[in-house]
Amino acid sequence: MTRRATLGLAAALPLSLVLASCATDGGSGATDGGSGDGDGVQVLASFYPLQYVAEQVGGDLVNVENLTPPAAEPHDLELAPAQVRAVGTADVVVYQSGFQPAVDEAVESRAPEHVVDAAEMVELEESPGTIEDGHEGETAEEHAEHADEEEEHAEDDGHGHGPLDPHFWLDPTLLEPVADAVAEQLAAADPDNADTYAANAEALQGTLDDLDADFATALEPCAGETLVTSHAAFGYLAERYGLTQVGVAEIDPETEPSPARLREIGEVVEHEGVQTLFTETLTSPKVTETLAADLGVGTAVLNPLEGLTTEEVDAGADYVDVMTENLATLRDGLGCA
Repeated sequence: MTRRATLGLAAALPLSLVLASCATDGGSGATDGGSGDGDGVQVLASFYPLQYVAEQVGGDLVNVENLTPPAAEPHDLELAPAQVRAVGTADVVVYQSGFQPAVDEAVESRAPEHVVDAAEMVELEESPGTIEDGHEGETAEEHAEHADEEEEHAEDDGHGHGPLDPHFWLDPTLLEPVADAVAEQLAAADPDNADTYAANAEALQGTLDDLDADFATALEPCAGETLVTSHAAFGYLAERYGLTQVGVAEIDPETEPSPARLREIGEVVEHEGVQTLFTETLTSPKVTETLAADLGVGTAVLNPLEGLTTEEVDAGADYVDVMTENLATLRDGLGCA
């Protein structure tokens, strides 16, 4: 797996925000998939799911810009100086602390007045929907017993086992409190339109509830199935809909799986009768495709929605469209009837 390209000056900002930073920028870059023409409340979102929420809640009253360009991996985003300055001049900033260090630093240094930190809106977990290493292939009862033992151990030693999984947005219901928080901060920045923002947030929550119901109904026949993904990004989705995620790599997609880990995955595939390994957009599929070929199973592509692909942007696709496509891919790959 090759290291992801580092993001820098490619994420251009709208002229209004750059000028507001009272600084010059010697270059120009591609647009970053934001919405609006510079009028209205200026909102900066740090990556796509948060852009989507801000656009839906703000509607025509806001101009939303995404700091992460389309088709780019957000984990290693680096900000140009003008972008850092713009964090301080935006009317509202929507980000997720702990996910993009450069954005964390910009928010801390520039101290924007109105901020939504998605990490404060949801309870992030270490390994949602995932059987911990060493327990693959055990029964549900055995897993529950081990989980209780490990929870007691974590309480005894005062810490858990690894980093928190940031990919909460793959459970649609977990975006709902973010919508409320965005509405509150938009109302603080633009009090005259507070009622509109609240109504838009409620409408978005209805859309997310409908999407959740679609997933629950479609995946119910697959409850208990094992979802093998190229990296452990789909835990919240798995937990919500009764699946068990097994990641070829861990939370960080750059982490190369060891030979021992690949053997473990092979044992899971054989024991659980897995027929499809799921790769992802935006990251290299080579390791997972090679493993699937060695095991004699198929592959399919899921989008973890850290960002839209260029094709999705060109087609005008949004969060619900991509999640619906993910659902169809899951049904086919897991053999839901």
